[in-house]
Amino acid sequence: MKLYSLSVLHKGATKANLLKAAYDLSSFNFFQRSSLQEFMTFTSALIVERSSQGSRASIKEQEYMCHVYVRNDNLSAVVIADIEYPQRVCFTLLDKVLEEFSRQVDSIDWPTGKPETINYKALDIYLSKYQNPREADAMTKVQAELDETKVILHHTMESLLERGEKLDDLVAKSEHLGTQSKAFYKTIVSCSEIHNLPS
Repeated sequence: MKLYSLSVLHKGATKANLLKAAYDLSSFNFFQRSSLQEFMTFTSALIVERSSQGSRASIKEQEYMCHVYVRNDNLSAVVIADIEYPQRVCFTLLDKVLEEFSRQVDSIDWPTGKPETINYKALDIYLSKYQNPREADAMTKVQAELDETKVILHHTMESLLERGEKLDDLVAKSEHLGTQSKAFYKTIVSCSEIHNLPS
């Protein structure tokens, strides 16, 4: 799971204005990075321009997902991630970024601001923090822990069932146990099943 780009834009009447952006293109070839950054900037602006006010959307482009949130005040954000990255976490990130950005940057600067003139430094921090959705988002972390517990419990139950089956087979095949001992074992197993006791 990977985040590649996080951008804040203002949706104008005809075009989107990039206010601030952060990129993590370290997984790409060094010589491709500047072209990829330009393409991600272009794509982010295009998505904002074609989205309506007060909307959220996720757009698939090849092996990438572009998540956009355009608020009613035209302040917008786009995150570009791989397909495996959880959509809910992306929209949580976009909400946080836009809320914080609108508190720190005056709305008068949104229509004409440029990345060099806008004083907002948190995008790189957010992009880095949210690379691992389990660490950044509490619900994702809890869900991951529940999934791990479920897997462990499932493996434990399977191993107990296997052990029970093997023990039954061993008792049936045993030459060292007499007929009375085998009957006693079968009685214990049937009683534990009736009373739901572990055998």
